[in-house]
Amino acid sequence: MNLARRRVATNGVELDVIDAGTPGDPVVVLVHGFPESSHSWRHQVEPLVSAGYRVLVPDQRGYGESSAPRTVDAYRSDRLCADLVGLLGDVGADDALFVGHDWGSMVVWDLARLHPERVRGIVNVSVPYTPWPAPPTDLFRAVSGDRFFYILYFQTVGPAEAELEADVAETMRLTLWGGSGEMFGPPPDPLPPMEGTGFLDAITRGNGVPDGLPSWISRAEFNVYVEQFTTSGFFGPLSWYRNLDADYEITKDLAAPAMPTAFIGGTKDGVIAGRPEFVEAMATTLADFRGTIMIDDAGHWTQQEKPAEFTAALLELLARVS
Repeated sequence: MNLARRRVATNGVELDVIDAGTPGDPVVVLVHGFPESSHSWRHQVEPLVSAGYRVLVPDQRGYGESSAPRTVDAYRSDRLCADLVGLLGDVGADDALFVGHDWGSMVVWDLARLHPERVRGIVNVSVPYTPWPAPPTDLFRAVSGDRFFYILYFQTVGPAEAELEADVAETMRLTLWGGSGEMFGPPPDPLPPMEGTGFLDAITRGNGVPDGLPSWISRAEFNVYVEQFTTSGFFGPLSWYRNLDADYEITKDLAAPAMPTAFIGGTKDGVIAGRPEFVEAMATTLADFRGTIMIDDAGHWTQQEKPAEFTAALLELLARVS
C-alpha cells in the first residue's frame, strides 16, 4: 500500500495528513472529531485503499502536528472547511467523498453547504444533519438552565484547558471510557450544577470508570493520543465549540446538502441513543439520503470500537453515495 505522512499547506495553515492509495483513484477524506485525530481512522485506511480509493486523513487545525492558531476565530467552520478544500487542491481533485465523525461530521455538513461542488457524497458518523433553529448556545442555555452542560462550559477560554491539560493521559482515558459503548448508560437526572462541575465528571456521569483502558484500544494506540494532546494542548480543539454561534450565522441561510448522503451510528452512542427522531429526520431534511446503518453495541467512538463492522458499513455506504 502506498502511504505517506506529509505536510500540506492550505488556507494559511499546515496540516499533517495521511495520504494513502493511488493517484487518480476516487478520493475519500476522513475527518475526525473531538478529542481525536487522524489516528482515530487507523483501522479504515488500508481497507479503503484495497477497495480502490485514495484516502486523505488530516489532523485538522489545532490537532496533532498540524498548525494550531492561538485565536478563537481561527477555528470557525468556514475556515475548517476551507482547509479541506485546500487538501483537494493539493492532490488535484475536483471533488471527493467525505466521511466525518463527531465534530468532523459537523464540518462536513457545513462543507456540503458552503462548497457543494467539492463534495461528491457524504457518509457521516455519530452526528446527524440537524439544522439549528437559533444560535446554539441560546438553545443549550434554555434547555440546561443552571445545570452543567459541557458545551457551555467550553465557551470560556481557560477553565476547560486547565482541567483537560492537567493530566492528559487521565483526560484521554476518562474521555474514551465516557463515550464508550462499554460504559453506556443514561445521563444523570438531574444534571449536576454548573458551578463546581468539570467535563471529566460530566462525561463519566460522576460514577468513575474502571481501571485501565476500554477493551477496543491498546496501550500503544492510546499513547499516540496522549503524545498528540501533550504537544497540541486543548485550546484549538475547544475553540471549535467557541465558534458554534458564529458557524450558525455563516450557514443559517444556506440550503441543506443536496448530494447523496448516508449515516452510520452506534446503538450505544450517547449522542444519538434515545433520540432516533434526529436520525430518522434526515430522510426528509436531506434531498438524496441513501440510508442509515447502526452498529450494534458501538458507542461514540464507533469506528474504533467496532472496526470490522464499521468498515463493512462504510464501504457499503460509500458505494451507495458514489
